[in-house]
Order: sequence, then structure tokens, then C-alpha cells
Amino acid sequence: MEFLKALNAITEDKGISKDLIIDAMKQALATAYKKNYDSKTNVRVDFDETTGEFKVISYYVVVEDYIEPTYEINEEGKEVEIPPEINPDAQILLEDAKELVPNIQVGETIEKEVTPKDFGRVAAGAAKQVVTQRIREAEKEAVVAEFGNKQDEMLVGLLAMEDQRNYYIDLGRARGILPKSEMIPGEEVKMGSSIKVYVTKVEAGTKGPLILLSRRHFGFVKRLFESEIPELADGSIILYGVAREAGVRSKVAVYSTNDKIDPIGACIGARGCRIASILKELNGEKVDLVKYSADPAEFIKSAMSPAKDVIVSIKDEAKKEALVVVNNDNLSLAIGKKGINIKLASKLTKYKIEVKTMEQIQEEGNK
Repeated sequence: MEFLKALNAITEDKGISKDLIIDAMKQALATAYKKNYDSKTNVRVDFDETTGEFKVISYYVVVEDYIEPTYEINEEGKEVEIPPEINPDAQILLEDAKELVPNIQVGETIEKEVTPKDFGRVAAGAAKQVVTQRIREAEKEAVVAEFGNKQDEMLVGLLAMEDQRNYYIDLGRARGILPKSEMIPGEEVKMGSSIKVYVTKVEAGTKGPLILLSRRHFGFVKRLFESEIPELADGSIILYGVAREAGVRSKVAVYSTNDKIDPIGACIGARGCRIASILKELNGEKVDLVKYSADPAEFIKSAMSPAKDVIVSIKDEAKKEALVVVNNDNLSLAIGKKGINIKLASKLTKYKIEVKTMEQIQEEGNK
């Protein structure tokens, strides 16, 4: 009865299934019996839910004659043993079985309780071990389930510690791993300070849940905007996509579902307060706000910002190829340092973009 009381208290307090603990106990006790008392006898462990006692039951299958192992020659020419369908230690001859149960038939099972007198001590030790293990496993599973639902979300944690390669972020019930390679280039952090992170992956690990975090993932920019722009939360503005080169530049495409709301203006906020908060979190990374359009040419034109006065020609809509023509003064802006502007514009619009100046077009026409 004491075991039942303790079992009920644990299942209520920790939220662990009673059946899971009992099944684990049965397996552990059967193993303990074979290890400490009789390694050959086939046994199972039954649990009496009225008394809270565990009983060890040995069982045998009735056979006409003992079923022996068979042998065959393998591909290497060696003789190998093929075990019989019924464990030899679990067989009892019909004539012997009838002395115990007169009407027993071949194929039936004969059972006998073989619980040792001191088995309560073994059960107590096994119970402690099993319950402790199941509590740990249940807590791990609960954390994995909790944070599994937060994959692709932004969380706020505390910088707990670091090693050569990673920061470790205290997220409450778990600790996440923020690789230093997933930080925004150039940013500095202090131990004990709060930090916003994006959850890239959650999976069960041998020592607990593995929660991988990032600040350079494009999803981090997306979640930042959603946290700062109420119109994104209520659906009056839709964030179409993000293209990012962390620490350098991001392009964020938005559009409005309400004609009265300017999506770009809403993201900037009064006196630039909303975008300023985002830029601060991004450690000064430049952000281009792009107005999305279902018209590919218009979308590409907007995505080429900060380049102005661009002319867009869709060369092949099926292959998603476009030509952008700019004047000489805008060429460097259109391409960007190390080609970053055209690279991000292509990623955002999903078009392969070629940039040429008006002079280049004219020269090609004269050839």
C-alpha cells in the first residue's frame, strides 16, 4: 500500500503515467530476479493494484518432447545453432506437467509463483531507480515538447556561460546553444544580460533537449519585425519575405491588406521609432523596406533599393530572368558592395537579375 501511495503522489506531482512506471517496474524486477535468483527460469512480474505488491511468476510451455535447437551450415561453412521457437528453459514435458495440472494439454502454459521472501527489498531498490529514471525522461520529454512548439520562434533568454565555440542561453526550463558563428558579425555581449534569439532546431538529446539558436538567421529579422509592428500581428500588413546577409544588409518585403495603411510607413513608425528599435537589435545592420507587388517588374524595381530610377525588363518569366537598367550614377548602388545588393534582391524576388547601364545597352545596340 505504501508503494501505491507513493506511486499516486509521483504521478500527480510529475504528470507521469502510472502505467509507464508500473511497466518499467515489471521489466526491472524480472531482470533483477534472473540476475539475483535464477537466470534460467522464464519469469514475468505481475502487479496487484489492490495490495500494491509485485509477484514473480515462472511459466513453462507444455511440450510432448523437448524441442531442441537445430544446426545448419552457414555461407562460411561453419555450423551455427538455430534456437527453437520455445526457449528450452521454458519447456516442460506433458507427463511432468500432468502431475501438477492433470488436465493440462500440449501448447498450454503452466504457471507458478516464485516470489522470494526478501523480494520486497529488491523491489524497493528497483522502484527508486525506475521512478527516478522515468521522472528524468518525462521532464526531458516535456521540455522537448514545450520548445518543439517554439521552433522558428524568437525567445528572450539570459547569457549564462560561454566556451570557445558557443554561448549557452538560459531559457527557463532549458538551456539553448547559440553558436558564436550564429551571432551577428561584430556584436558584443555580456554574461548575465538578456538576449533575443531565434530557435532553429529542437530535438531530444542524450543529456536533455538540444535547442539550437541563432541571431544571424533570416528568420530572426522576420520575428523582430513581427514583435515590433502590431499591424503584422493583426494581419493588416503581411511580411512576404526576408533576404539577409547578417551584419551587412537585409531586405524585407511587405504589403498591406488595408488600403488605408502604408506598409512601409507602418514599419518605420512615428519618427522612425519602430525601425530604430529593430536596427538597434541588429547591431546597425542596414535594412531595406521593400513594397511587395504581384507584378514581378514592380517588385524587382522596389527590391533594387537604394538604387533609384531603375528600369526593369522581364527577360523570361518562366525561367525567372530579369534585366535591370540603371544610369552610371546608380550602378554601384544597384550592384552593392561585393555584389550584395543584387544578390539580396535576387533572393527576395526569386529572379536572376542582370544589371546593365544605359550606355552598355546602347553600345550593344550599335554592334
